[in-house]
Amino acid sequence: MLIYNVTIKIQREAEADWLQWMKSKHIPEVMNTGQFVSSQISRLLDQPEGDDPTYVIQYRCESHEMLNTYLQKFSPALREEHNERYKNRFVAFRTVMEVIE
Repeated sequence: MLIYNVTIKIQREAEADWLQWMKSKHIPEVMNTGQFVSSQISRLLDQPEGDDPTYVIQYRCESHEMLNTYLQKFSPALREEHNERYKNRFVAFRTVMEVIE
């Protein structure tokens, strides 16, 4: 099992709209690709006072092949839609982890 981890720091003034859009549109669209078995969104609690909020979205995937299919076939359009909607209001990075137990 793999976890595709997306960490996003979103500007505070965009947070409410972004969170609602992620939960109602973006995450369901990612899940509808059929490449992931589950998803979870979390908010980082231990941040310096005054920092913009940071969220972590984790998508669980059964194989490297399924992750690669997502990254090649679906991710570019989904990422572009996010980038256009929240341009210059976020910073994101992505990691992939292997579940050991």
